[in-house]
Amino acid sequence: MTVREVAGKLERSVRAGGQGVGNEVRGGIVCDLLSVVMSKAAKGDLWVTVQCHPNVVAVAVLAGLSGIVITHGFEPEPETVAKADEEGVPLLTTSASSFEVVGRIYGLKAR
Repeated sequence: MTVREVAGKLERSVRAGGQGVGNEVRGGIVCDLLSVVMSKAAKGDLWVTVQCHPNVVAVAVLAGLSGIVITHGFEPEPETVAKADEEGVPLLTTSASSFEVVGRIYGLKAR
């Protein structure tokens, strides 16, 4: 499954990093601690978080993540959007909770 397919199934638009929507989603990580994501995420994971500052993009690049989903209605800072575009990291936003997003993504995988 690709980030584009996840965005379509979740009915979310890609806010930034559109050139990376073809990235394969191999798994996922749900965490708001950057250090944990850096040490525990696997390459190709889709990251679900409430963090919306530019450092999330740097962590995603470092860890080789497929993209980032910002939940609970939080909006990325303008610098975050610019950095995601620059690095080609897909950035999605949703008003849904992290719990709901993860459940829906897991449901897509189970089919």
